[in-house]
Amino acid sequence: MINAMTYYLKQRGVVIPIVVIGLLAMLAVAGLAIDGSHALANKTRAQNTVDAAALAAAKVLDETGGDIAPATAAANSLFSINADAAGNHELNRAYDAGDITVTVQYSTTVNPFIPGAPAGPFVRVIATGFDTATTLSRVLSINDISTPATAVAGPSGPLGSGEGANVCDIAPIAVCNGDNKGADAVPPFGFVTESLTVLKPGPGNHGDIGPGNYKMLRLGCNGGSCLRHNLAGSYDDCQTVGDYVETEPGVSSGPTSQGFNTRFGIYQGGGMNSEDYPPDRVTTEQDPDILKACEDDSVDPPVDHIYMTSAPGKNYCKHYDPVDVPWVNDEVLVADDINYSYDEWYYDSLPPNTFPADSKKNRRVLAFPVVECTGNQNGQSSLKVLGFTCLFMLQSLPSGQNDGGGKIIGEFIDSCEVNGTAGNNPPGANPLLYKIQLYKNADSRDS
Repeated sequence: MINAMTYYLKQRGVVIPIVVIGLLAMLAVAGLAIDGSHALANKTRAQNTVDAAALAAAKVLDETGGDIAPATAAANSLFSINADAAGNHELNRAYDAGDITVTVQYSTTVNPFIPGAPAGPFVRVIATGFDTATTLSRVLSINDISTPATAVAGPSGPLGSGEGANVCDIAPIAVCNGDNKGADAVPPFGFVTESLTVLKPGPGNHGDIGPGNYKMLRLGCNGGSCLRHNLAGSYDDCQTVGDYVETEPGVSSGPTSQGFNTRFGIYQGGGMNSEDYPPDRVTTEQDPDILKACEDDSVDPPVDHIYMTSAPGKNYCKHYDPVDVPWVNDEVLVADDINYSYDEWYYDSLPPNTFPADSKKNRRVLAFPVVECTGNQNGQSSLKVLGFTCLFMLQSLPSGQNDGGGKIIGEFIDSCEVNGTAGNNPPGANPLLYKIQLYKNADSRDS
């Protein structure tokens, strides 16, 4: 009897710490859920407040022709007013106590946003020091959760595609007006979102522009070295709708692949390095041996068709016949037909917080000038800029021209992150309309 009682007491002594540990675990899980939701609500309140402050500052900056003193005052004033609004008592208490620091910065470009002079026209408002006090999460020694917020605002680019609209940091490749026309084409240029296209044709296929031209452009300089560096991202000037761009005649396969492939973290000489030209954060690509572009010369001018090959190899396009198998079954027209599209794969793959130190977001998303291609230019020519379009680069550029190689394949996407120069007074005899709007802050995923 005594032994049984002793055994019972020993077992009860074992159960008590297990129950305590279980209760602590339950409290921790409940605390993370409750306190996380609380912090998210405060984050939303703080974000709404800095959004309003940034819009107010950008509007005043625009109205005063770039005077940052009243713009900064407007940002701070509206932040204070909104912090004092109903439901923002925690935000207001922290602001009144001096815990929150509001920083107002100005930049001439959105991405990258570079604070400093000259001021504007873009404004960034940053609120730091706002912490949400926890309750049950204190069992995990989490006493507060940081809830900072940041917002960027400024004028839009000139609305529409009229004379005077301009875009910076463009790629030195011309896209012909109506290159991708179809039933779902989006005006004014006839591009179908999520459709695929060949940007750089192979030797001999130059009917869109004229003999000797392969849609390569001279932007600020000429020659193979210029093309190499511009394809890597060296060109940071702007082009304007209505102006003319000069073609860079010749195939230039070496400089083209050396510059272009830096975006995939591939460095093949020519002075290319990751410090000057970092890779994209995501470099996984379509296998260039699988995604091919074969030239159909049964039409005039010849056109390229894109295929996910069922029989990859150097001879895939050698006996190309667009009406025979395997080409009929292998042809792809839209992003859904490939493995690594922009919306369904690339965008979701961008790491939210951690990424290679030498990488840069969206290096595979390029803006291209849309030009009028008549096919009658001969040699070095001038092409009128009609507008701009954005494409996602699907794969690196194989060296050589055989079997569909030497061709850049892209996917049309809805828009690029803004890199235009909106300006307070858009150029032209009839200034284009623009609006003050919020922009995605490249340095903050949830702005």
